Amino acid sequence: MLNMKRQRVTYVVAAAVALAGAACGQRSAPSGSGSPAGVSEAYAPGLGELMTLQQMRHTKLWLAGQAGNWELAAYELDELGEGFDDVVKFHPTHKDSPVAPKDAIPRMMTQPLADLRAAVTKQDSASFVQTYDALTAGCNNCHEATNFAFNRVQRPETNPYPNQVFAPPKR
Repeated sequence: MLNMKRQRVTYVVAAAVALAGAACGQRSAPSGSGSPAGVSEAYAPGLGELMTLQQMRHTKLWLAGQAGNWELAAYELDELGEGFDDVVKFHPTHKDSPVAPKDAIPRMMTQPLADLRAAVTKQDSASFVQTYDALTAGCNNCHEATNFAFNRVQRPETNPYPNQVFAPPKR
């Protein structure tokens, strides 16, 4: 039990650090970068940072859908789409990947995102589960194609965000 709590805390802290870095928008120039002291360079998030945020959105999307909070599910789905856009923008290619993220993401994620958006719009719980699983399979297929097969995602088994209410608001 303690190990699960540590794991939750680790996920939350990792997401918070990634969010804080993304919110800053800039970072100091590294020494030896050629920039004068005190001059900032534009911040470009690393692929790991972006994917940590994607993992958070993927989790929150599931929790919102399971709670029937379709407004939150739609929001998280939009954020997930924006995150994929950021990966393509900041990491069109990546190290030794045989398939560039700029090619893999549109090819593997566009249809699952559209199908999931339709399920959320219809507020269809059964379709949500099916299309969420298809999105998750798309993530794993993309990881496999880009030499990240060791990084598999799945439906969340626990809620790492105990301070967020996923149930829809009472109106």
